[in-house]
Amino acid sequence: MATEAAHSAGSSMARLMTWWHRHAVMTVDHVDVISKVHEEAVWSPRYLFMILMSAGIALLGLLLSSPAVVIGAMLISPLMGPIIGVGFALALFDFAELKRSATALALGAVIAVLFTALIVALSPIQTVTSEIAARTRPNLFDLLVALFSALAGTYAMIRGKSGTIVGVAIATALMPPLAVVGFGLATWNGAVFGGALLLFVTNLITIALSATVMARIYGFGSHLSPSQTRWQGTLLIATLVILAVPLGIALRQIAWESVAARQARDIVRAQFADNARLSAIDLDYGAVPLAVRAEVLTSNPVADANIKASAQLEKALDRPVDVEIYQVRVGSAARDVETAQLAAAQAGESARAQERQTAVLVARLAAVAGVADNAITVDRINKRALVTAAPLPGAPIASYRVLEQRVAASEAGWTITLVPPAAALPSVGFVDTAPDPAALDTAAWAYARIRAPIGVAGGTTADADAVLAALRERQVATERATASGPLRLVWLAPTSTD
Repeated sequence: MATEAAHSAGSSMARLMTWWHRHAVMTVDHVDVISKVHEEAVWSPRYLFMILMSAGIALLGLLLSSPAVVIGAMLISPLMGPIIGVGFALALFDFAELKRSATALALGAVIAVLFTALIVALSPIQTVTSEIAARTRPNLFDLLVALFSALAGTYAMIRGKSGTIVGVAIATALMPPLAVVGFGLATWNGAVFGGALLLFVTNLITIALSATVMARIYGFGSHLSPSQTRWQGTLLIATLVILAVPLGIALRQIAWESVAARQARDIVRAQFADNARLSAIDLDYGAVPLAVRAEVLTSNPVADANIKASAQLEKALDRPVDVEIYQVRVGSAARDVETAQLAAAQAGESARAQERQTAVLVARLAAVAGVADNAITVDRINKRALVTAAPLPGAPIASYRVLEQRVAASEAGWTITLVPPAAALPSVGFVDTAPDPAALDTAAWAYARIRAPIGVAGGTTADADAVLAALRERQVATERATASGPLRLVWLAPTSTD
């Protein structure tokens, strides 16, 4: 019976292999696919340009914590070509192609890291956002994302359906981690740098080896000897096991943290009456003992809530726990508790949203004005911002006025005041016998911000008097300057009354 079962299983497997060879392997133009892989795995000026653009967009999306922008970077990333080339080279034992593809991939990765590090070094925003933090703790799920991405990308390449959309799958697993590596390098953040680099290497190896397997399944490398095939299989299994062990441990830690957070919420909530509300809770997993901080809205404060919650949570988690509960007393009715909770949540969210908006505003103003964040003063209540602009070589005072108008137009609801350096004042022309009002308006704008008197030098007495009168109508402190030559406006030293 056992012999018959084994014979039947072997016969079924043989028929399956025959069917697969006839309906899958024989339908693939192997020469054309290999030619296409070689063509897309090469280093070129286009590849370099697209690496730079994709890396830059990905980093900006990470800094802004915008998944949509990160996805946009994936649409133009060229990383699919060389990494699929590495996979096929391993499948074919083509070491020349392996060297060429690996070189293109390594150069692209290094350039992407250095380019993103440069952007971060020059950027006023160097905050670890949620999008960045998500790529610093690789786990087993990240390996699966890379695996599925590789299978989709390789299948599309083999079946002649490769393109931008399937390339996104590969880029999703590689370009964002590379951008985060650059961020960690620029900010000297070892945890961010190391975590993102581990994620990148994990995804890189997984995608390359998965592409190797798919290539062999579709008949590439059929000329290899049984010993070479066994070597490939051993390498694949050993590598995936080596990667899976640390990633599985990381996933286990993340799962434990999720369970601990849920148990902490349940135990803290259980210390109070039914109408109490848990407003906020935070766990510091790195503290020893584990630190739990919570805020509860309740009409009946409980004196020993901290002690009871600590004991129950220690028993549940089997480790020392320090629980500190901040109890906020509210009205006795359940409706009062709910109202207080809603008000607290709305106030907290409103404050956080305002802080985020202000931070973005300050960063944008700093970038436009070319100054550091500390050169900007913000009045959040009245929505006013004062910017002290950095000197722009050769720029006249009118350039700063245009800059202020442009910034103000981009910040709806805010009053933006830009304080320029004492740059050259505009020349004053005449229309018939009246001085040019545009030049005078610019001079008045500059005076209102710098608060230094403006002199009228040169020109005829009649022209100078007309300019002096027009400036005084605009509330500008001005006087006749003793200088010859064409009529012009000059800065004067401030007096004690200015």
